[in-house]
Amino acid sequence: GPSEWYKSYPIAKGNRQSPINIVSSQAVYNSSLKPLLISYESCTSLSIVNNGHSVMVEFDDGDGRTVVNGGPLDGPYRLKQFHFHWGEKPGQGSEHTVDGHSFPSELHLVHWNAKKYHTFGEAAAAPDGLAVIGIFLETGGERASMNRLTDVLYMVKFKGSKAQFSDFSPQCLLPLGLHYWTYPGSLTTPPLNESVTWIVLKEPIKVSEKQVRRHFGPNHCQGERHIPYGKMHDWRPREELPGPHLQEGKKLTLAEK
Repeated sequence: GPSEWYKSYPIAKGNRQSPINIVSSQAVYNSSLKPLLISYESCTSLSIVNNGHSVMVEFDDGDGRTVVNGGPLDGPYRLKQFHFHWGEKPGQGSEHTVDGHSFPSELHLVHWNAKKYHTFGEAAAAPDGLAVIGIFLETGGERASMNRLTDVLYMVKFKGSKAQFSDFSPQCLLPLGLHYWTYPGSLTTPPLNESVTWIVLKEPIKVSEKQVRRHFGPNHCQGERHIPYGKMHDWRPREELPGPHLQEGKKLTLAEK
């Protein structure tokens, strides 16, 4: 479990480990952070995959069509994939917490620094290699854009299964209010590389109870056991930022088509 990870991955005791509990009153507004520019309109999705931990949508990252830029980032970072974290208990699926509060789910949009590195793997080992946008999900109104995802989950019911999933833009998964917190952190599962610039959006997106059940309900097969989507691992204890400092950035802006 997470408490034993340090034995195989000593970096687990490093000073920029994730996830964290975001203490909003301790965030420092940094006026020098540029607005973050999100360019997602190209719909470069390729496939949807069940990797045994989560359901992941993969993107064509061979060029700079689907990127995030600005903010704390030095150049464009290409979107590689996004995935959701869901908990075993309703309301407790998010990896990050805000002032101790958990959310039912957390969406991670994973990008890599193609300006400095040649491959995703190379970037994932570098201090400035990855940028992950984290978005909280909470139950409320129906989010029509989520249905496109939940409608195809039956196609990736089992671990290792993969299906074509094209022409989907994650822009429809972004909240209206795009203020964010940012901090230097790490991958939240082994190898725990301290390679992630985290950009956590303050405003959650709302999804319906039905959408949560549809995402949470189907089973996939892991060995001989059938387990629900999102029962991925024991949640890693949140860090209290021993080293890095939490900053607030300007409002994010979306690239115009």
